[in-house]
Amino acid sequence: MRVLVVKTSSMGDVIHTFPAVTDALRARGDISLDWCVEEPFAGLVALHPGIGHIHKVALRNWRKTALSGETRSAIDKVKRQMRERRYDLVIDAQGLLKSVFLARMAGAPIAGFDRQSVRESLSALFYRHRFTVARDLHAITRTRLLFGAALGYEPDLDRLDNGIVAPVAQTPAFGDRTVFLLHGTSWESKKWPVESWIALARTLVVRGLTPITTWSNPAERAVARAIAEAAPQSVVIDRSPLATIAAEIGRATLVIGADTGLTHLASAFGLPTIAIFLATQPGLTGPLGPHSIVLERQAPGRAIAPADVVGVADELLGRPK
Repeated sequence: MRVLVVKTSSMGDVIHTFPAVTDALRARGDISLDWCVEEPFAGLVALHPGIGHIHKVALRNWRKTALSGETRSAIDKVKRQMRERRYDLVIDAQGLLKSVFLARMAGAPIAGFDRQSVRESLSALFYRHRFTVARDLHAITRTRLLFGAALGYEPDLDRLDNGIVAPVAQTPAFGDRTVFLLHGTSWESKKWPVESWIALARTLVVRGLTPITTWSNPAERAVARAIAEAAPQSVVIDRSPLATIAAEIGRATLVIGADTGLTHLASAFGLPTIAIFLATQPGLTGPLGPHSIVLERQAPGRAIAPADVVGVADELLGRPK
């Protein structure tokens, strides 16, 4: 049975789908899984060894140039490639009209959440198979239950296996004990103050740890440089391909990050991970790795202090407080 998974973005959403993929391949030895994803995240999907073909799309660009011949040609190419694969089923794990647009291109029956469960209710109108999954469950659990219902098995929710391992780094390590600080995130409301990152980096250095950080845009570069200037032992990795950053994260002793995709990736690798949640609900989208701890702002007037993070870091690394 050949199945296409449609989950195009974001990075965190893609990572949250890995356990469902692992479940499906373990429960159904007769299936093969392909994936349709936004092109920037194709390398991320490739981290899962169970995924066969990856269909790369560029919906964000297609929307901007919807009437151009180049866009129509790109869409036709993806559609042709999907139909050549002759899928028996498409699982729309995104639940949006944009994902329905892609799922229908495959020309196969589509499975997804029903109208009460899906993110955009109109999407369910295009599914042949619809399943009810409670909306107050974690995104990982919801996706695992959807896959199980669509493919006829019951996932073991007491067991969590993302099925991925970090790529092997191709450069010398920056030290034996490194902490990757993931300060960058797309929402301003999710960002921890730069002063807090600086105080944290200084404390980590005192504890014999090497802070590492990176950036992907000018604003993040300014934060990374501020951390490095205040704590000169820190290492700044310039903007790099996802595979390079993933490999460096994979050999870190500890990862501390805001609510951002790379923090979820660290958790999925099974690394000791501290996630700082300031604006979103970790019960619905937080990391669920075996060594992950979420620090959540409890009230608007109660900030998460660097000392709070250091205390959790000591706990994860087995250091006496």
